[in-house]
Amino acid sequence: MTETTTPSRLKHDIAARIRAAKPDLIALSHRIHAHPELAFEETLASEWVAEALASGGFTVEHGCYDLPTAVRATVGTGPCHIVVCAEYDALPEMGHACGHNIIAAAAVGAGLGLAPVADELGLTVTVLGTPAEEGGGGKVLMLDRGAFDGADAAMMVHPAAQETATLRGSAVSVFDVTYRGRPAHAGAHPEHGVNAADAMTIAQVATGLLRQQTRDADRFHGIVTGGGLAANVIPDETTANWIVRSDSLTNLSTLKERVLACFEAGAVGSGCELTIQPSCPDYADLVPDPDMAALYQANAEALGRRFPAAGVDPPAGAATDMGNVSHQIPTIHPMLGLDCSPAVNHQPEFAAACITPTADRAVLDGATALAWTAADIATHH
Repeated sequence: MTETTTPSRLKHDIAARIRAAKPDLIALSHRIHAHPELAFEETLASEWVAEALASGGFTVEHGCYDLPTAVRATVGTGPCHIVVCAEYDALPEMGHACGHNIIAAAAVGAGLGLAPVADELGLTVTVLGTPAEEGGGGKVLMLDRGAFDGADAAMMVHPAAQETATLRGSAVSVFDVTYRGRPAHAGAHPEHGVNAADAMTIAQVATGLLRQQTRDADRFHGIVTGGGLAANVIPDETTANWIVRSDSLTNLSTLKERVLACFEAGAVGSGCELTIQPSCPDYADLVPDPDMAALYQANAEALGRRFPAAGVDPPAGAATDMGNVSHQIPTIHPMLGLDCSPAVNHQPEFAAACITPTADRAVLDGATALAWTAADIATHH
């Protein structure tokens, strides 16, 4: 196409197709929300996403890229290749407290809206069902295995408390810590023990002191996942899961080295053996494409979405495996505000907000804004 903007007729057709799919899209969002599945276990959600896209005319592969819950659905044969990402994994205990049900339904909706006009726009549209964003790095694995090869752009939308066109995503490393010592009777013969719980305590104190000496963009935090079985037995093993965050992969590497030194101090001080194992691939910082983000914001505003004033930045510190994609191809990851303050992501209250009428509208608005943005990109391609 040669026009400088997408013809209004095509955008009208896209929006009409998404409106027609409204009952099915809202039902999909609510169904995923009601059946939360953890990372790499999204059997039902991935099947529902695959079925919805197949019924919309997509050619669908389920269980691709050596990931049983990954989905690849493609329609159109145009020279401009747009990838829309759907997430659908939940959080332990909290269910869909990050709103991935909305992400999945909006991605399906965008695909359904684009399918009838893809060839007219010169588009190839791929909707990728990407498992395990919550700590598994599904997109990193899929990126490495060729899922994004040949794509001109990638996009998705994510719910949040605040609307924004550009997320400032951190670079993140997640790892498991294990200290091994020697058990002994804690009352009769403590001198024969090597206390793995002491090792973890030393490390936690050291990381707490380190925080004063780090930059505002740096974060590190974790949980103890195992710390002994009985109070009268010297713990011979303690385990933890930790996350280190920074604003770039370079700064992440420097910070992680300092944090790991704190855990090494725990081993030295207690006499325990230390093992560090990565829990998933590192997430890169998210680098949104400014031109794509501007197109998305204009389209979202045309639907009545309202963004903060210029210069009001959203909170930093969140991370996504979409960051790795953004270092390879132009990418956007805008946030759909759910008008749910003070509830924020990863709280039970936010999970409840993800199936409200406001959330249902966000599904449709997100789908339409993404599809319109894809159409604009194709027009400028």
